[in-house]
Amino acid sequence: MKELKQFSRIQDTALTLESFDQIQHFPECGGIGVFIGTVRNHHEGKAVKTLKYTAYAPVSEKMIRQIEQEIQAKYTVSYVRVIHRIGALDIGEKAIIAIAYAAHRREAFAACEEAVERVKHEVPVWKEEFYMDGSSQYVEGCCIRKDDVDEPHSHHHAVNTYEHDQHCHH
Repeated sequence: MKELKQFSRIQDTALTLESFDQIQHFPECGGIGVFIGTVRNHHEGKAVKTLKYTAYAPVSEKMIRQIEQEIQAKYTVSYVRVIHRIGALDIGEKAIIAIAYAAHRREAFAACEEAVERVKHEVPVWKEEFYMDGSSQYVEGCCIRKDDVDEPHSHHHAVNTYEHDQHCHH
């Protein structure tokens, strides 16, 4: 069994690809799926100056690791890891990095995308945006499932809220 790096899935310093294990440790893999989410300068027509992520870290750590394992099994890929940044971030800074190593590109892309979706919508990490006009607001992310996209502001449906609701009050 190869020794994999131990690192936090929730980090309060600049994110880097150096945290992750190298593809060389996975000779059966032919592709790397990577998603890097950065802070953009606008949200719903408002100019964003900075933002701040906060997390309930012990639960977030546990949930991200669980999601990684589930996706690794679902897509039979060798490696899935996600790191989410917390703290104050400027425009262009990395907020999330997700990586999947797989034999083929299809599973690498699919595993990487689902990892990002699930972490963004299930894990208790909150985003507060600060705007150029001096205002700020918490932006919904946690708990919004893909099947709710038509109604982004009413995410407390009886159908989907089950276990997620308890850790996601904004």
